[in-house]
Amino acid sequence: MDCTKEKTIKACEDYVRFLLDTDSSGHGYDHIERVVANARKILEKEKADTFVVIMACLLHDVDDYKLFPGHEDLQNAVSFLNGQDIDPGIQENILSCIRTVSFKGKDTKTPDTIEGKVVQDADRLDAIGAIGIARAFAYGGKHDRRLYDRNETYRTDMSFEEYRRNKSSTIAHFHEKLLLLKDMMNTEEGKRLAEERHAYMLSFLEEFAKETGYGR
Repeated sequence: MDCTKEKTIKACEDYVRFLLDTDSSGHGYDHIERVVANARKILEKEKADTFVVIMACLLHDVDDYKLFPGHEDLQNAVSFLNGQDIDPGIQENILSCIRTVSFKGKDTKTPDTIEGKVVQDADRLDAIGAIGIARAFAYGGKHDRRLYDRNETYRTDMSFEEYRRNKSSTIAHFHEKLLLLKDMMNTEEGKRLAEERHAYMLSFLEEFAKETGYGR
């Protein structure tokens, strides 16, 4: 990767750190660093535009509806990209990856490009496994969600709007999203990396059920 792109990535890192470093819901800059690291692992096996992938990983949460309500136009990402010397076509490829990265219930989209698929897989990997468990409970605590609710039922067929409004417990979140991600991975390397993390979540839920008497 040339020097100009490396400088752009560094500037992007500083920008994203400024926006997200104080987040305590599991979407802070530490999350971004892990997503980038996941993407680099996948890129060892997949042929994709590294610059587009890394930039999209860095920027993928700077307009997330959970953190920045009303940013459907990706204004933070667009503002940064417009201030850089980046070809408009490359900018659009980065933004395309960001638009399709998120889990949206039954409205979730599979990216059209290999770059989008790598970014989506990299983000999903950080939502499962030990770190996924930690992030789920961090988010639940931040948003006043119960650990579990014996009376709730799990929903795996929600639209994006239903998913956004959903206030189910953190344990329900495993069944309504996290346990689904392994089978939604796009790349072969992403699928391979997801297997162990998925198994770890299953063992956690089994132990949780033993200790609480709650589980299905």
